[in-house]
Amino acid sequence: MDDKGGIFIKNNVVVVGSGGHAKVIIDIIEKQDSFSIIGLIDGFRKPGTEIYGYKVLGGEAILATADYKDITHGIVAIGDNWVRSRVATTIKQLKPDCSFIKAIHPSANLARDVIIGEGTAVMAGAIINSGTVIGSHCIINTNASVEHDNTLGSFVAIAPGAVTGGNVTIGDFSTVGLGAKVIHKIAIGTHSLIGAGAVVIEDIGNQAVWYGIPARLARKRAVDESYL
Repeated sequence: MDDKGGIFIKNNVVVVGSGGHAKVIIDIIEKQDSFSIIGLIDGFRKPGTEIYGYKVLGGEAILATADYKDITHGIVAIGDNWVRSRVATTIKQLKPDCSFIKAIHPSANLARDVIIGEGTAVMAGAIINSGTVIGSHCIINTNASVEHDNTLGSFVAIAPGAVTGGNVTIGDFSTVGLGAKVIHKIAIGTHSLIGAGAVVIEDIGNQAVWYGIPARLARKRAVDESYL
């Protein structure tokens, strides 16, 4: 953003996606009041379709056209970790100068030394405590609590009401489900899924689905398997 002569100039931003998660992201961006949303990118909806007061401009390919050369900011508002990663990669290939913004709700509570990567969304009521590092394109959902000194990889999702203890590590593409709890010092691998309401008391490897109290291995999963 620029501040010239006392006039605050907002950068234009596109929201990639048009589903329920995108509407939540739109609401956060509006409340942040740092960017001006010019429209939505979604190749599965007809251009001109209005979602939450904004029009669908077209699919990702339009970002490489001359009409949108001045758009250099965006956020991928897609809930599924793997799909979000594929779309983010496509956008960077089409438009290498694109910067992914962070969407952080004003009611979220972040400690002063928390580090958050590009493209990450932090929803209303979320708490992220001191010493925690959050990777790129993550989702810390409504009323989730991420305790001190956690390390989250990229494309991680912490669902609404989920809680992690201190010194937890979560690998790329993994998800902690609705209301699940992960006790302190637990390590969760990549592409794993913790089911809703589970209580994790031991380390979890890669590409695994765990659920229950205490959580137990249910099965293995593919890296591109949908969880929503």
